Amino acid sequence: MRATTVRRRALVRAATLGAAVALPVVVLAFLVRGQVTAIVHVDQSAIVAATDLTRANPALRSVLVAWQTAFQAVVVNTAGALLCVWVWRRHRLGTRALWAAVTIAAGWGLQLAAKGVVQRARPVVEDAVEHAPGSSFPSGHATNTAVAAVTLTLLVWPLLGRAGRVVVPTVAGLAVVLTAADRVLLGVHFPSDVVAGVLLGVAIAGASYVGYRGWGADTPPPADVPDVPHGGDAVPETGRRDDGVPSTTPAPGDRHPAGPPVPPEEP
Repeated sequence: MRATTVRRRALVRAATLGAAVALPVVVLAFLVRGQVTAIVHVDQSAIVAATDLTRANPALRSVLVAWQTAFQAVVVNTAGALLCVWVWRRHRLGTRALWAAVTIAAGWGLQLAAKGVVQRARPVVEDAVEHAPGSSFPSGHATNTAVAAVTLTLLVWPLLGRAGRVVVPTVAGLAVVLTAADRVLLGVHFPSDVVAGVLLGVAIAGASYVGYRGWGADTPPPADVPDVPHGGDAVPETGRRDDGVPSTTPAPGDRHPAGPPVPPEEP
């Protein structure tokens, strides 16, 4: 009974978080579909300014096109899948790795569904810098990168040291911001497209993680590994730290039971 209650509450929290973060996306979608003058003006002005800047800097355009290629969904998702396999095989966090892989795949599918609902045309730019197929809202690159960045950061979080817990989220955040900027500077997405994409990606990954933590726990998570749900995977204690350096702390099975000290043998 208690496990059912905990899981139900976790699903409610996940749904609440997802709805709260995704609400601006829904609002933007309605504004975009309704061709609200203010949104159209801001988007179009930003696209003109951004593409003028890119067109005037051939080196910048080359970098933007390379970034676009590097952060295609097939590349990002393949890299994410390989990381999931590594975490599963190397650290035996199979449930956590499966959650991450499913979340990234679901994020890609959900953004495709959103594109199909909104059906916004791509920006029309005179002397276009770059071309892209499909609908514009939300940005697939921005959504996919945001989902992958948040999900993969949470995937490896229990394995990171103090420095890693600063570096990894910083790099992930920069990847999301630069991908969003790339789409606008190339003139293939409006600013509202990338904003919606980032928010949608964060909503998907965040809600999925909240649900995952709660679904795998019928009791609170262990205090020493607060990010791994009880009943799911825990970081294995094998006598080694995650950085490969032998640990001086014995694994739980190697500890001797408490008792009176054994006197030294007489010579």
